[in-house]
Amino acid sequence: MIQTSLLFESVEDIYRRVFRELKPRTALHEVHINFRPYVHLDSNIRFDHDKKVMKVRISDQLESAPAAIQEALAWMLLCKIFRKEAPEHYKQRYSLYTDRADVREKSLLLRRVRGRKQIVSAQGGTFDLDEMFEDLNRRFFDGLLPRPQLTWSPKRSRRMLGHWDPAHNAIVISKIFDHPKVPRFLVEYVMYHEMLHLKHPVEHRVGRRRLVHTKAFYEDERKFPRYKEAVALVKRID
Repeated sequence: MIQTSLLFESVEDIYRRVFRELKPRTALHEVHINFRPYVHLDSNIRFDHDKKVMKVRISDQLESAPAAIQEALAWMLLCKIFRKEAPEHYKQRYSLYTDRADVREKSLLLRRVRGRKQIVSAQGGTFDLDEMFEDLNRRFFDGLLPRPQLTWSPKRSRRMLGHWDPAHNAIVISKIFDHPKVPRFLVEYVMYHEMLHLKHPVEHRVGRRRLVHTKAFYEDERKFPRYKEAVALVKRID
């Protein structure tokens, strides 16, 4: 019955229905849906005036998504704000949709167009990331990896020590490592880890969450000299 009703519901109607199922004794006066040009597939929800006015902001990348996907997202957002666990079949439905190749390709394109990637410099005060990439590429990848943009982060980030951004074809290493007291092998390990993302892209498996670090990824990572020592040092960064 719910599946049939989806054909005749607006997005606002979907959120009203899901809200009633979760909070049958709470009045809901208004629902405002706003599709926003976010860089990512972000969505958020909040309430005004004693939970009587619902305001939902959804990435415009999902504006043309089927009603069943809007319903799944409604369950996920409302369950989250009410601190409930969303039914697994809704989470799986949403995940299957966002993992579709066409959706991922569109999202990647919009990230490239809308997103801003601050490229500072590959040349640091102590280490040169360009030189380090070429050295690691020769030693571990037979020189076959195409060189992306390489840059130190603008700030000394402790939360994100390194990351590979496929939308902007860039590897960013935290500036916290660009210091004379930091051993070179530790910086090499962080760079090597990010380079492995070029060799082992994210896997998208039907019915399962995307796999960022595959079994082959971890096997290659453990081939890095002084791997255990490098991992131990990274864990000590706070």
